[in-house]
Order: sequence, then C-alpha cells, then structure tokens
Amino acid sequence: MTTVIIQTIARLLVPLIQLFGLYVIVHGPVSPGGGFQGGVIVGSSMILLALSYDLSSAEARLSHKVRIAMDSLGSLFFAGIGILGLLAGGVFLNYGVIPLPMPPAQVRGILILLVGVAIGIHIMALVASLFLHLAEEDHDN
Repeated sequence: MTTVIIQTIARLLVPLIQLFGLYVIVHGPVSPGGGFQGGVIVGSSMILLALSYDLSSAEARLSHKVRIAMDSLGSLFFAGIGILGLLAGGVFLNYGVIPLPMPPAQVRGILILLVGVAIGIHIMALVASLFLHLAEEDHDN
C-alpha cells in the first residue's frame, strides 16, 4: 500500500541516497566505502522507488536494457583497467607499471578511483536487477 506521503518522501530521499552513494564510491580510495558499498546504496534507491511507487515506474526509470548495459560496461571497464597492468608487463590490476606521464602514485590513485567507479556501476545495476526480477516473479505468482 502506497500513499502520497510515502511517494513524496521517497521522491525527496532518492536523489539524496544516490548522491550519498556517489560520494561513497568516489571517496572509497581514501575513506571507508568504495565501489561495492556505493553501488549497493545507489541500487537501493531504485528499490525504494519500486516499493514506494510500483514496479513499472521503477522499470521505466531504469529499464532492463539499461541495467544490462550498465552491468556489462562496469564489468568490461573493470577488466580493461586490470588488463592494462598485464599489457604493461605487470600483473592484473598492477597500476604502478602502466606507463603514463605522471608519477606512479598518481597513476595508482586515478586507476583505483576508476576501478571503484566501474564496480559501483556494476553493483548498482546488479542490485536493481536482482530486486526487480525477484519482485516480478513474486508479482506474477
């Protein structure tokens, strides 16, 4: 049962939850959190939308095709960054050997942030997809 009060509160909270999730993702390399935690927070905002409105409105905001694309892009981005270390002569996810025109510590910081963003995109799409698929199956039965 949803009411106008629940929908209004959810509409106000969802952008704040998503902003906090992005903060957790971006600040993951230097503080507690990271891509997984931030992705779960952003994905939970989609669950809040589905619970406060209905499944079709949540599906309209983040369609199955978009979730699959985000899931795939996050995984490919993570693997691509990891493979950069292999191509540069190191091991998977070894950022220090990647020859960029900046100090290795700065290269590591940038690539760790990018890996966190890739994981966040993947996990956000995964959490939203899991909930929406389980809710659809329950709704169909």
